[in-house]
Amino acid sequence: MSGEVLLSASGLTKEFKGFLAVDGVNIEVRRGTVHALIGPNGAGKTTCFNLLTKFLAPSRGTITYNGIDITHRKPADIARMGLIRSFQISAVFSHMTVLENVRIALQRKQPGAFSFWTSQSKLSVLDAEAERLVEAVGLSEFIGIPAGELSYGRKRALEIATTLALDPELMLLDEPMAGMAANDVERITELIRRVARDRTVLMVEHNLSVVATLCDVITVLARGKVLAEGDYATVSSDPRVLEAYIGAAHV
Repeated sequence: MSGEVLLSASGLTKEFKGFLAVDGVNIEVRRGTVHALIGPNGAGKTTCFNLLTKFLAPSRGTITYNGIDITHRKPADIARMGLIRSFQISAVFSHMTVLENVRIALQRKQPGAFSFWTSQSKLSVLDAEAERLVEAVGLSEFIGIPAGELSYGRKRALEIATTLALDPELMLLDEPMAGMAANDVERITELIRRVARDRTVLMVEHNLSVVATLCDVITVLARGKVLAEGDYATVSSDPRVLEAYIGAAHV
């Protein structure tokens, strides 16, 4: 693993009326890596992800980002610190064009932030950066198309562009391949690989072939606890992981 620890959790626990959905999880996400959280259904992946991104408050434990304790921070606070979860701005405006969607995301960094009464002349100064982001996610030929007319995979690419517009240091993706056809999976996998060249990515993903080819570090959860961690070769050959995934022969 390369890079210093960017995001870490220690003893992270979430209890729902006596049920431990996440039970004492320790995790370190290092700068410059693509790190995946995987596990069978009910493993606690989504709950853990929601804790790390502050959409849930932990029952116990601490979360640190860039050396700062963010355990009790709000999602908007950590977003301003550079920790951006894709769905925070991933719901595209269907009636707006691809360019307009990205441009609205770019407004977040401007004085006054989101103002739907901003003049066209002030918005147009963001066009060059919006066009660069649209090109980066492979949507240049669709730049003037309403987002609602895009295929599902291309909508996900647009969501990544709007997330990149917030200039994340750590980008968190919640099942980015969910519901995609094979050709879209290939396209988004390559997009994430390009995006990760100059930033850190933490993702929850069910598609294990994607995890195998894309991720540097994999943390496997089962019953709310860390079962194994390492690269794909390490975790996929771990007997405990194989047992947890019985019925999923492709693990």
